[in-house]
Amino acid sequence: MVELVVDPHPRLALVAFQANLPGPLSSLASPPWLREGLALDAPTPVERSEELRQVVRDLLRHGGYKPTGRGKPASEYLVKAAGKGALGSINLLVDACNVVSLHSGLPISVVDLDRAAPPLRVGIADKGARYVFNSAGQEIDVGGLLCLFDREGPCANAVKDSQRTKTHDDTRRSLSLLWAPIGHEDQAARAADWYRELLERADATTGDVSMVAPG
Repeated sequence: MVELVVDPHPRLALVAFQANLPGPLSSLASPPWLREGLALDAPTPVERSEELRQVVRDLLRHGGYKPTGRGKPASEYLVKAAGKGALGSINLLVDACNVVSLHSGLPISVVDLDRAAPPLRVGIADKGARYVFNSAGQEIDVGGLLCLFDREGPCANAVKDSQRTKTHDDTRRSLSLLWAPIGHEDQAARAADWYRELLERADATTGDVSMVAPG
């Protein structure tokens, strides 16, 4: 079982799970029923809310990060993109992540477990911390932002995940993190259950993650 150390945080109700694919990601098509969920009006078992949007921003502000403009939570970007009809299919793992994030209102990270080098930890990044988040080499300043860390440093968060640990054609194992605020545990649990159901319907297997305190 994957172990994830989670630093104490007064606003975070993190949910995490792992998924194993029956083959390399490039060999697994994103099913039509999953891609249909990328539409704003798709029927879903969870619903986002304006109140949750504000509380998610408060969660990210806690360490000093400013979740506005290009630095807003990924879940907000998905709503905007879907509203413009610009939220397209990427791959099975990313599509499942985006469908659940879009409709739950919770930002979600999905990383390749074989590219993220243990030990894994969730905590607030130091001032000035940065990483590349796309193939064009663009960087995001993650100082003060809740992040997933591996042995090499921060590699994912509720805004933009790093390029070095993103899913790719050969991905077979993934880790998903639902960045949920305290007070919305039920929403996070329902979203995670639905997320796992989507992946399992597409022939992946999912498993729990051991989340432990530091020390």
